[in-house]
Amino acid sequence: MAGKPRSRAELQQQQAAPPSWGELLSFQSFQRMCPPGAGYGYGYGGGSMQGMRESEFRRLGGMTYLDHAGTALFPHSLLKEFTDDLSKNIYGNPHSQSISSKLTYDTIEHVRYRILQHFNTTAENYTIIFTSGSTAALKLVAETFPWIPEGSGHPSSRFCYLTDSHTSVVGMRGITAAMNVLSVPVKPKDILLSEKNRVPAKEQNCMTPHVFCYPAQSNFSGTKYPLSWIQEIKSGKLCPITTPGKWFVLLDAASYVSTSPLDLTVHQPDFIPISFYKIFGFPTGLGALLVNNQIAPFLRKSYFGGGTAAGYLAGEEFYSPRPSVAERFEDGTVSFLDIIALKHGFDALERLTGGMENIKHHTFALSRYTYTVLSTLKYANGAPIVHIYSDSDFSSPDVQGPIINFNVLDENGDVIGYSQVDKIASLYNIHIRTGCFCNTGACQQHLRLSNEDVKRNLQAGHVCGDDIDIIDGRPTGSMRISFGYMSTFEDAQTFLKFIIATRLSESEFKFPSQTTTRETITQSVKSPIQNDHSANNNAKKFSLKTIVSDMGHWNNSSTALKTPETSRAVVSESAIPVYRSGSKPITVTNVYLYPIKSCSAFEVSEWPVGNQGLLYDRSWMVVNQNGVCISQKQEPRLCLVHPLIDLEQRIMVIKAEGMDPISVPLEENTGREIQIGQSKVCAHRVQTYDCGERIAEWFSELLGRQCHLIRQSSDFKRNANQKHEKGQATTVSLSLVNEAQYLLINTASILQLKEQITERLEEPLQTEELIQRFRANIVISATVSFEEEEWVEISIGALRFQVVGPCNRCQIICIDPQTGQRNKEFLQTLSSTRGRKTNFGIYLMNQSLCSSLPNILSVGSQVFPVLKEDREIRSPLSNEEKTSG
Repeated sequence: MAGKPRSRAELQQQQAAPPSWGELLSFQSFQRMCPPGAGYGYGYGGGSMQGMRESEFRRLGGMTYLDHAGTALFPHSLLKEFTDDLSKNIYGNPHSQSISSKLTYDTIEHVRYRILQHFNTTAENYTIIFTSGSTAALKLVAETFPWIPEGSGHPSSRFCYLTDSHTSVVGMRGITAAMNVLSVPVKPKDILLSEKNRVPAKEQNCMTPHVFCYPAQSNFSGTKYPLSWIQEIKSGKLCPITTPGKWFVLLDAASYVSTSPLDLTVHQPDFIPISFYKIFGFPTGLGALLVNNQIAPFLRKSYFGGGTAAGYLAGEEFYSPRPSVAERFEDGTVSFLDIIALKHGFDALERLTGGMENIKHHTFALSRYTYTVLSTLKYANGAPIVHIYSDSDFSSPDVQGPIINFNVLDENGDVIGYSQVDKIASLYNIHIRTGCFCNTGACQQHLRLSNEDVKRNLQAGHVCGDDIDIIDGRPTGSMRISFGYMSTFEDAQTFLKFIIATRLSESEFKFPSQTTTRETITQSVKSPIQNDHSANNNAKKFSLKTIVSDMGHWNNSSTALKTPETSRAVVSESAIPVYRSGSKPITVTNVYLYPIKSCSAFEVSEWPVGNQGLLYDRSWMVVNQNGVCISQKQEPRLCLVHPLIDLEQRIMVIKAEGMDPISVPLEENTGREIQIGQSKVCAHRVQTYDCGERIAEWFSELLGRQCHLIRQSSDFKRNANQKHEKGQATTVSLSLVNEAQYLLINTASILQLKEQITERLEEPLQTEELIQRFRANIVISATVSFEEEEWVEISIGALRFQVVGPCNRCQIICIDPQTGQRNKEFLQTLSSTRGRKTNFGIYLMNQSLCSSLPNILSVGSQVFPVLKEDREIRSPLSNEEKTSG
């Protein structure tokens, strides 16, 4: 039966309807969006791109890497060919005349020619000076350029730079300032008006040398600045400022040449700094300064290192440099093996892609598609999901590189902090870059931050590279994704699916109030929550003698023998106020310690407390073959390792399914045979010693990778500054914890979060499992959810703690402590429930310990908080009292 004929308006409405997300994210849609002439896949087609990824970048399996502007990734074949080269040849020091040294020297010279060929120029026009990177190349220009300082009796030089420049460019002004040379920042928009800066005709013959530096491609936004500026500035057609003299152009090409060809026959800047890891991914720590041979003879150099001198006298002020410009400026022995690796980098790049022109079109096709889809994403109310910081509309690869800079917005148009989005992205194994990307000028321009804003943010504690993303409601930075030659359509698709899944679905979430009913709490905390592994995790009652002896190396003080009950009674008489009517006592329901960092919890009913927190909490950690800590972020199976402390036998027993138990003595090994080493925990240096090969083999077999168990040395004190109540800073000692001595969570807060997670998972969730995910030391039964965030101090029995701040959660809470499996819903729900924050729980530090008493933390002890509004220890208010003010 024929359907009812549709009107013309209905047909037009259907034709105007936007495509479905499935259609928009399809490869066919991507192909339709590719601009004319833009090639994807280097002629292999989409399927063969996946083949290249499988053969050359298998380590990317399951990962979406979108920080190619940070560093390219090296292909497997590059490393293999390089190591084969090293295994077949002997490369000696190039500053010698032996056969192996000559081989090294000749190979280095061949690589110089290969670099020049890559940029379509010759040794007659440019010289390659190897450096440690583009930063060192920029510094070399600042140090050797023939500046004319102020007060010399001649017109003085100027160093001008585009404000959209990398920190390493702006940092050159420190050197020029020391030479009494003025630095002048120039905004991008002002360059377009620079024709007005032309100097009078009578001053055009002035030869005072000036330098203008600008990026061929902004590392912040991917904007490509015109290469035509090079000749226009050198000829005087464009003048950055109205100053007579001769302009030389320093083209910062580090970002540009990673995905675009640079033809030095067409465009001839005077200096070009580059970093090779941006192009090949390997080697790192190697760059070059390409110097136009017309300016090279005028560069000045005061220091001379090994290999740069034709001859000199030690006892007399005599030095003659080598005639070669490159050898004159390459102090000491160059990194010759890394230089040899460049040959294999060029070979691999040509073989896999066919050259930089193909890479330019391939990466632009991906970035243009991603930009187009991102620009169309809207909330139900029509508000955009992202704000893109760009000076172009991604219409051409000649004006835009494969970089997209943006911030995610909520439905009200407010920016969601980049650190919060980055955490969620990590759950999807998506690697992006956040912050200001070492480009404060572009960050200020696009985020509309004034100089005073930047200074205030610094005073507020924000520094480059941290996760303080919002101050006074305004972003301090942004997010950046960038594509490289090995990027695929699937990378773009995965990222877009992530944005759609986490933002468009969020509008359906309800943000509950920060409290739950008292009836719910009362039913849920009638008794302490027990662990399914109570037989393994519940500690035995221990003797006071054992407690005192075990705490010796933590407290470094004599300990009088008084019972825990006596110590609690002493404090109770002097500090505990009378309860208000209707309030409910807060008690400790669970106590956990984590002897091995990132491994399973050890639950106890009472436990001694020392100067570093709970006795033996985070005293050990697992490290890789390089001595770097392995956490559950890298190795989720660590949660399946169960350490148990036996104070009577003075051992730690370690268990894991499928492995025989193994024990480690609690006494610290002080013998001469131990290997003392240095490691880091959250950027803090710690001194440790290795627990031996036997335990190392146990962990290596369990995890399938080489690793060791190390223990913090008692000879080394890792301290943290703690603000005292009167504003004075005191020093507290830390074990191998990340931030503080203790972490406390509230059962009421757990129950509120559990309700939201259960709704999203659509399956039951045990409260105990959720508690275990948050890896707290102390679990309490407060009445009001998240009221712990309003406390500044707490007392538990004889113990007093200072609250040092909230715990900002990471993806570890997504790991099931029973199976090691990940589920990203936990962090996503926490973020949405808490209004885009991922704070849960509070950090505590010892405020003071009684040196004459055995300090014990016990389940069932009452908790007495000090609220932020006052300095009096009190019991919490009931729900009704709190909400009524």
